[in-house]
Parts: sequence; structure tokens; C-alpha cells
Amino acid sequence: MRRTWDVRTWFWEFVDQCAFLARVTTLPVILVALPLGATVALQVGDLAGQLGAQSATGGAVIVGLVREVAPIAAALIIAGAGGSAMTSDMGARRIRDELDAMEVMGVNPVHRLVTPRMWAASLVATMLASLVIMSGAVGGFVFNVLLQGVTPGAYFDGALGLLRISDLVVTLLKAWLFGLIAALVACHAGMNCARSPVGVGRAVNQATVVAFMLVFAFNYVITTIYFLAFPPEA
Repeated sequence: MRRTWDVRTWFWEFVDQCAFLARVTTLPVILVALPLGATVALQVGDLAGQLGAQSATGGAVIVGLVREVAPIAAALIIAGAGGSAMTSDMGARRIRDELDAMEVMGVNPVHRLVTPRMWAASLVATMLASLVIMSGAVGGFVFNVLLQGVTPGAYFDGALGLLRISDLVVTLLKAWLFGLIAALVACHAGMNCARSPVGVGRAVNQATVVAFMLVFAFNYVITTIYFLAFPPEA
């Protein structure tokens, strides 16, 4: 990150990576978030109906999307779709000796290649988290309002009563951090893979698994710290 200030050397690579990541992740995120919101609405709505509080379904769905589902879903899509492409790209550059050639020419491959991918993944992951929230809320709205008979006002009033600004801030922060982690793991695995096509394939698999594990671990730590610092209101 120490060469981040030298934007001129990596800006256009950053733009290309943002466009690529947005292209390969936007549709999968929407297709995941819509049925996910409907599924959560189904499960929560059934339980809330048994307790006589079906109007609280919308609040539970949106709160769950904002606090946990959105950053996790964005991170998994970034690591699975974008991170695997980053790893294979870096691995291909390694076995073709492009990284060594850059060093011979006095160009640091970490500053030129990793830095723009790191910031692109973190930015796109943050935007994907917002897209997950909107898509999941729409999916839950369709199921909860049109199929279960809850009024639109009750669906959104429950969410507004439970959510806080800090919930959204922490969610976007987690998505940004998870995108950063996915890009760093992907680039590291690709730049240090064995010099063979088999090595590239193994690096892709390793990077995806490690990124998933780190995302879940950091999510647990951040969520625990957040609830200790800002306990839920009674």
C-alpha cells in the first residue's frame, strides 16, 4: 500500500479492474440476493406468524441483510468470481516470466499490478454490498407483501425502527475490508504459484478457500467488537 499515493502509475489498471469485477459479479449478486431475501422472508415470516408478529418480518429481513448477509455475499462473489480470475491472471504472468521481466525493467509488479486490483476489489465489494441489500429487500418485499399479505408500510417501518446508521457504516466497512482481503489473497497465491498450468489451478483453489476462511474469521471478530461497542437497544 505504500505506493498508493502514486495514482498515475496504476489508475487505468484500476479502472480496468473495476469494470471487469463489476461485469463478472453484478448479475451473480442479484441472482443470489433476490431469492435469498425471499427465503429469509419465508422463514422469518412463518415464525413471526406463529408468534402473532408477522408485521415484523420486513424489519428482520432487512436488518439481517444489512448486518450480515450483504458483506458476506459480496465478499464471496468477489473472491469466487473476481479473485479466481486475479489468481489465474497473476499465475499466467508468473509462468510466462512477465513478473520477472517487469522487475528487470525496474517496475515493481506489486505496485503496478497488486495495488490497483486491491483498491478495485475493495471498491466494487462495497458497491456490491449495497446492491445485495437492495436486491434482498426487493425479494423479501415481493414474498412478504404480495404473498403473505403484510402491508408495505409495516414491512419498511419494522426495518427503520431496528436499523441504525452505525449498522450501515459497519456493513460497508466490512465489505470494503473483505474485498481487500480477497484481492490480496488472490494476488499473493497467483504470484507465488508453481511455474506450471497445474500450479496455477492449485493456486486458484487455494486462494478461494483461504479467502473464504479469512472473510468468515474477520466477520466474526468485527461483529463481536461492534456489538460490544454498540449493544442492541432494548
